[in-house]
This record gives sequence, structure tokens and C-alpha cells, in this order.
Amino acid sequence: MSLTRRILSLAIPAFAALIAQPLMMLADTWIVGRLGTVPLAGLGIGAVVLTTMTGIMIFLAYGSTATVSRQVGAGNRKRASELGVQAIWLAFVLGLILVLLTFLFASWIATALGAEGGVHEQAVEYLRWSVPGMPGMLVMLAATGTFRGMADARTPLVLLVSAASLNFVLNLFFVYVVGMGIGGAGLGTAVAETMMGGAAVYLIARQSRRVGARLHPVPADMWMTLRVGIPLMLRTLALRISVLITTYVATAQGAAALAAHHVVMQVWNFLANVLDAIAIAGQTIIGTALGAANREEARESTRLMTRWALGVGFVLGIVVFLARAPVAGFFASDLVVRDYAVWLFVIVAAGLPLAGYVFLLDGVLIGAGDGPYLAKAGVVALLIYGPLALSVLLLPRGQIGLVGLWLAFVFGYMGARALTLWWRARGDDWMVEGA
Repeated sequence: MSLTRRILSLAIPAFAALIAQPLMMLADTWIVGRLGTVPLAGLGIGAVVLTTMTGIMIFLAYGSTATVSRQVGAGNRKRASELGVQAIWLAFVLGLILVLLTFLFASWIATALGAEGGVHEQAVEYLRWSVPGMPGMLVMLAATGTFRGMADARTPLVLLVSAASLNFVLNLFFVYVVGMGIGGAGLGTAVAETMMGGAAVYLIARQSRRVGARLHPVPADMWMTLRVGIPLMLRTLALRISVLITTYVATAQGAAALAAHHVVMQVWNFLANVLDAIAIAGQTIIGTALGAANREEARESTRLMTRWALGVGFVLGIVVFLARAPVAGFFASDLVVRDYAVWLFVIVAAGLPLAGYVFLLDGVLIGAGDGPYLAKAGVVALLIYGPLALSVLLLPRGQIGLVGLWLAFVFGYMGARALTLWWRARGDDWMVEGA
């Protein structure tokens, strides 16, 4: 199979799987958006908290992809399955901890992000109804990484698309038929994520039995999975802090601006996952190539996928620019919110090629197991972006402040990430060979 065909065979299913989770949040955005501006603004707070939790724990997927693919490349399929199983056990434990902490501190978290009055109330309600699905979501992350490490991108696709479809139906039912309001959107998502996680556990267990892998929890292996993932967790923590700072500054611009920010951020997340599909293929290809001690394939794959990422980002930018007004109108009924969102979509359209480059190199270095560098690079980008974003608070509130914030996010933050990743990828230190 040619390198291009191999990239496509992994990237296309990964693309469909990656957009399934953002589709859940977009479904919540569309459904809650019909309830009014205050619920939509509350969802903006609640959603960023949940995506922050999931984002910090993304190492469960990225780390297992890298470790499993290296074992597969080295010919150790049984060990690859065992590491995947232990990642799932770790994910379940971490998910339970997050449920407990969120129930205890939901109100404090919403307040810390600047939510007040009705927005605060809606945010807390959404958080408490949706967070019970977190163990299922984290289990799915670990299972997804295991499947991808074994070059199986189709199974996560089926699971995630099924969950996204179920989520939409359940949210409509709980919000409008049962009359639960924003809490119904949270409950529907929690049920869909729990069922998805359960299905993933069944499939991984069945696959592991075939190769004689251990299924019971092994603390030493769980700790190894966590230790490998800690640098990726720190990298993602820096990224999520940047997003939280962005949300904080957006909240200071008023309810309408926050609602518009939420709409555009969900579209950004959706498009980021579209671009990340190539990076996901890169994780598997780079991990397998380095596991088999094939540096030349790793380097050539990186060059080809970089060109793909830039091209796809450019095409998506054109689509967003042309469709900015209809997309804004689809998600928001308030005319002020729509007007704010249209301006932000212009910035998003211009920044998507840069985003494609960033996500691709990020995926390549994750596949290479270069977590320590990614953690340092994440901190550097945060230190550059944090003061830049907070300086937006000096601008007039509303449209001007919101536009300034998104210019800082798309070109300041993503630009800093691009420079730090380019600096690493240009050399060979990240290409460590072997299992």
C-alpha cells in the first residue's frame, strides 16, 4: 500500500470518528440555542469545563496510540493489547474522580469563570447532569487510542457515530418532551457517553482474549500508562488553560458575546477535529515506523502529511468564509449573537491553514512519544498567549473585545505553537527508534 493510501485509510475513518464528539456538543448548542441567550451562555461555560476535562485526559487516547503502535511495529501484539486494557482501567478510575470533583465544585468552577445570575445557574445545572458520562467518555478515549495503535480506525468510528446519533435523539427527548431544559441536554449526553464506553470495553476485551492478553487491572502497568501520559497531560493542560483564559475574557464581554464565542468555539473545535484526522493518521504511522526503526519512512510521512494538512486547512477556510452568515444563523436566534459570530468566523477562516500545520506536527511528535518536549512547548505558548489574551480586557466590551480576543487566540496562540513545533520537527532528536 502506498503511503498516501495508508494515510487516507487511517485519516478518513479517523475524521468521521473525531467529528462525532464535537457533533454531540454542536447538537447541544443547537438544541439549547432554541431555549434563549442565557441558557446558551450557560452552556458556553459548562461545555468548556467538560471539554477541558476531556482535553486534559486526551493523553489516554494519544498515549495509548503511541505505545500500542510501537509494540505492534516491534511485533509484540499481545503486549500491545495488554497496554490498551490497562489504559482503559486507568481511564475508568480517573473518570470516577472527575465526577466526584465536579459535583462538589460545579458552582465554584462556574463562578471562577465569571458566570453570574442566570448564566451561573444554567452552567451548574448542565455540568451536574452531564458529568456522570465522563467515565464512559474517558474509557472511549483509551479504547480509541488502542484501536488506532493497531491501525483500526473503523471501530472507533462506528462507536462514536452511534453515540452522537443517540445523543441527539436523547437530548431532544429530555429537553423538549420531558421538559428538563438545559439539564436534559446534559443527561442525554451522559447516557450516550456511558453506553459508548460500555460497548468499547466489550470490544477491547473480546479482542484481547483472542491474543491471550490479561484483562484484570495491573497497577504497575496502569502506573506506566500514567507515567508515559503525564507529559502529554501537561501539554494538554497548558492548552486547556489557554482555552479557559479565552472563555474568561469572552465572559467579560457580556452574555451575547459569550454566546457568540461559544457558537464559534464549537465550530472551531469541530474543524480542529477535521484537521486532526491527518494528525491521528500521523500518530499511528510515525509510531509504527519508529517502532520498526524506520526513520526514513517517519521523515517522508511527516513531509507528505504536512502538505495535506496545509491544503485541507486552506479549503476549510474558504468554506467557513463563504458559509459564515448561514452557520451563525443556524446556531443562534439572537441577531446580536449572530452578528458577533459572523465577524469571528472571518478570523477563523483566515487561521485554519495555520491550525492544520500545528495539529499535524503535534500529532507527529505525539506518535514519536516526544511528550516531554510537547509539554515544554505548551507552556511556552501559554506564557506568550496568556498576557496577550488578558490585555484584551483593556479594549471596549462587546464586539471589539471579542474580535480582539479571537485575533489573539487564532494568530497569537496558534502562531506560538507553530513556531515551537517547527523548531522541534526540523531536527532528528524526536525520532527515537524501538518499542
